[in-house]
Amino acid sequence: MSALGLLLIRLVFGLTFAAHGAQKLFGWFDGDGMDGTAKFFESVGLKPGRFHAALGGLGELVGGLLLALGLWVPVAAVIITAVMVMAIIKVHLDKGYWSTAGGWEYNLAIITVAIGVALIGPGPYTVAALFR
Repeated sequence: MSALGLLLIRLVFGLTFAAHGAQKLFGWFDGDGMDGTAKFFESVGLKPGRFHAALGGLGELVGGLLLALGLWVPVAAVIITAVMVMAIIKVHLDKGYWSTAGGWEYNLAIITVAIGVALIGPGPYTVAALFR
């Protein structure tokens, strides 16, 4: 059952994180796309906004997909953690802990899941297992 639990965690967190990247990069899922994301990033001091929007969006997309697929999970955890730490520093830190006030509570939960899965391992249900 723990293998199914890990699969569930990886799929939900990984695909949700990847979808946030698709929002930033492509405007999918009611996202702002590159232009809107670049404007927001510039407003929080990340200049040039387009470069940082691409970097953040790619980090979310790639990190999330790697986590969901169970591939290179330690690398996925590093990418996800880097994106979330930047989000905490630039957007959430001054708003306190609780996400209801715009704080960094949820970002910390995402970091914890990513690092936790990397430490435990992805489990047996991964894309890599299909090729063994």
